[in-house]
Amino acid sequence: MRAPHGGLRSWADLALAAAGAVLLVLAALPVERAGVGAAETAVFRVLNDPTVLPFWLVWPAMQLGNLLVVPAAAVLAAGLRRWRLAAGILLAGVGTYLAAKGVKDLVVRGRPDGLLADVVVRGAEAQGRGFVSGHAAVAVALVALAWPWLGTRGRLVCVALALAVCLARVHVGAHLPLDVVGGAGLGLAVAGCVRLLIGRPA
Repeated sequence: MRAPHGGLRSWADLALAAAGAVLLVLAALPVERAGVGAAETAVFRVLNDPTVLPFWLVWPAMQLGNLLVVPAAAVLAAGLRRWRLAAGILLAGVGTYLAAKGVKDLVVRGRPDGLLADVVVRGAEAQGRGFVSGHAAVAVALVALAWPWLGTRGRLVCVALALAVCLARVHVGAHLPLDVVGGAGLGLAVAGCVRLLIGRPA
């Protein structure tokens, strides 16, 4: 399939959007307003309790899911004359950020330290609602959106960075595991929709 402006569409883009939506729903179903399931608690303890890396190394990894990364990545793509990619990054990044705000209003859950005892909070205490992780959503959305433009090495690096964002958000006590899983699902869903809209490289 060919987009109106010359880019290619693929059934893989539709499948990506659908898979992301399914992952988001599956992550949301077990979420409770005032409690955390035993399995999720166990996973959280494994990621949150030990201090594997100093916070000054973990903090930069988390910022790769910050909304400010979106315009920076778009400028980089534009500098490489990847105009469709630059536009897609802006759409996917801002769209994911806003969608995450909407999900937080639909699936109400607090932060780990308000739901569990003995949470290790590293850095500033996170505010607001926990589900979904906006950082995880934005990071995954950008990687999924850029995927068709990346080579094998670039894909491996970007996947590793997005995974680092997700793990770091749990490690610092800002999110529970299902928060980042749901965020990843949201990011995939938005990226798939944007790829259907703008097309991929011909």
